[in-house]
Amino acid sequence: MLQIVGLPVLADNYIWLIHDPAADETVVIDPALADPVLEEVKARGWRITAIWNTHWHPDHTGGNEAIKAASGCTVIAPAAEAERIPTADRLVGEGDTVTLGDHSASVLEMPAHTSGHIVYHLAGDHMIFVGDVLFAMGCGRLFEGSAEQMFANMQRLGDLPDETQVYCAHEYTQANGRFAMVIEPENLAVKQRMIDVNTRRANGEATVPTVIGLEKATNPFLRATSAQQLAERRAAKDNFTG
Repeated sequence: MLQIVGLPVLADNYIWLIHDPAADETVVIDPALADPVLEEVKARGWRITAIWNTHWHPDHTGGNEAIKAASGCTVIAPAAEAERIPTADRLVGEGDTVTLGDHSASVLEMPAHTSGHIVYHLAGDHMIFVGDVLFAMGCGRLFEGSAEQMFANMQRLGDLPDETQVYCAHEYTQANGRFAMVIEPENLAVKQRMIDVNTRRANGEATVPTVIGLEKATNPFLRATSAQQLAERRAAKDNFTG
């Protein structure tokens, strides 16, 4: 069984650690910072063997260099963003596979937030690390891509099994949920979910990972019926202050 640890850093980022006890290998997903990661693995006696980056943004790659220097790990990053991730040792894209012990993850290209954004899908373990593509009740901003691309991403993610655990990179759930209640005021699933979300945040608890089935019921972007509707919702969310 893989062990997953989420490290909250900066204002709202999560760095994910995936540890395979059988292989004594640990992967770091999107390290914004190095020190919290190095401290955590030292305390646990874990050995970092790889970093998996989903995209080039500094709050996802800022810890690459120091972690690599301290551990000798391999940095795996999206091929389409090679020039913006100079620490990368291996560049991957759609159809490639990366491994952690006997566990494998398929690389899926999901551009829109950035032009070369990828995600890592461990189908055999029913989990996916999505960076800034999908959030709990939200999706990433369209910085370098189109609503059509993001809609295609949402369709692809929505086709995954409902039990698939979704590990996103930010704690945005409360704000996303407030927006979802405005966009879909009759959606009782959103209202019910927000009771749990607000309780967790009041107790200082994380609201992620989430699961695909729950997102299909409550995420207004995953529930969008067209690229145009997603574009309208994304524009509204960009200006939402509720």
